[in-house]
Amino acid sequence: MASFSIPLTGLNADSTALNTIANDLANMNTTAFKAQTTNFADLFYQEIGTTGSGDPIQVGAGTQVANTETDFSVGTANTTGVSSDVALQGNGFFVVSDGNTQYLTRAGDFQTDANGNLVTSNGYSVMGYPATDGVVNTSAPLTAVNIPMDQVQPPQASTTMSMTATLDSASTTAYPAEVQVYDSLGGAQTVTVTYTPLGNNEWSYSASLPSSAYSSGTAPAAITGTMQFDSNGNLTSITPTGGATETVGTAAGDVSSIDLNLSPTAGNMADGAAGLDITWDLLGSGGTPTISQVDTGSGSSLSGTTQNGYTTGDYQSFSIGSDGTITVSYSNGNDNVVVGQLALGTVANLQGLQELGNGDYATTLASGTASTGTSGTDGLGTMEGGALESSNVNISTEFSDLIVAQRAFEANAKSVTTFDTVTQDAINMVH
Repeated sequence: MASFSIPLTGLNADSTALNTIANDLANMNTTAFKAQTTNFADLFYQEIGTTGSGDPIQVGAGTQVANTETDFSVGTANTTGVSSDVALQGNGFFVVSDGNTQYLTRAGDFQTDANGNLVTSNGYSVMGYPATDGVVNTSAPLTAVNIPMDQVQPPQASTTMSMTATLDSASTTAYPAEVQVYDSLGGAQTVTVTYTPLGNNEWSYSASLPSSAYSSGTAPAAITGTMQFDSNGNLTSITPTGGATETVGTAAGDVSSIDLNLSPTAGNMADGAAGLDITWDLLGSGGTPTISQVDTGSGSSLSGTTQNGYTTGDYQSFSIGSDGTITVSYSNGNDNVVVGQLALGTVANLQGLQELGNGDYATTLASGTASTGTSGTDGLGTMEGGALESSNVNISTEFSDLIVAQRAFEANAKSVTTFDTVTQDAINMVH
């Protein structure tokens, strides 16, 4: 009888709505959980006649669950301080894989396994773009992200160096400035550049390693020349010994560095490393000389040095940047070694995704295939390392919906009991 089947459809639909609300409330504290809403639609109608004007007289057959709609709005990012945690803010999903199939997830509570692989809480590999020599290749196929936790970083010989020095124009004595560099075996070597005042805003320079750096105990001839400064103390030109005067600057024909070929001529380096050939940069990042001359009144000084070499280093930690770039720090002070970049994915129809549990989603024909990219590109969101995205469940909304669903369930239940009474009365009339 329709009088029973119609409220039963309501009870069934209301049960689904109550289950959805209960699931939302149960996952209030689930990382990156997305709340859902159950929407209803009426069932087909039976035409039992027409009115005098020809309008159809129709009787409905009840209700049904039309869909469960997921709210993909972004949850609040909560700082955890754990380097493997990542909160995604904006559009997109992290891409993860079980080894055969790729899935999407918003839950960034990642971990590292015994082999240094970045994995989800259920063991799926987190996918990203590989890096070679610190350069990420976003054109390469996605690969499982690995943190080189058990690797030792090999040494790198210094090939460039610079110093920020202020020479005292009133000085009459030589000033030695030291820069620590590294050879091909990671051994620390000290390059000493001695500046000697010559008068008339001119200084000589002499660059060398100590004799103890060479296996023969004898150092080759120092690399020498002169530097000319203008009346404002700016370095304007250099004259290498035996060479022509060259203007220091960035214009065509200018020079910006001095070649310090410290390869030994009297034997190998004492530690067995190859000889050093270093470019001494004379200009800073803005194209301004880093060596100047002023009347300091307190003597010449060295305020800073830089060089690009390092010794052997052990893994210390890693961090994930806002663009998903993964950088590793080593004990040798090399703090920004890029080892990969997290990939993000998205689909054309978010509501078409299939929820698998554990925060994972699978693509379907309805969602379309996933397209991948990097953070901040093609409408994809950014990341916050050391944080997690919270659930977007709104408890006030859920309680309001819970009351409505409860009242609807009670009303449909009341309809069933009423129709049962009416039916019983009709049976009693027959008897």
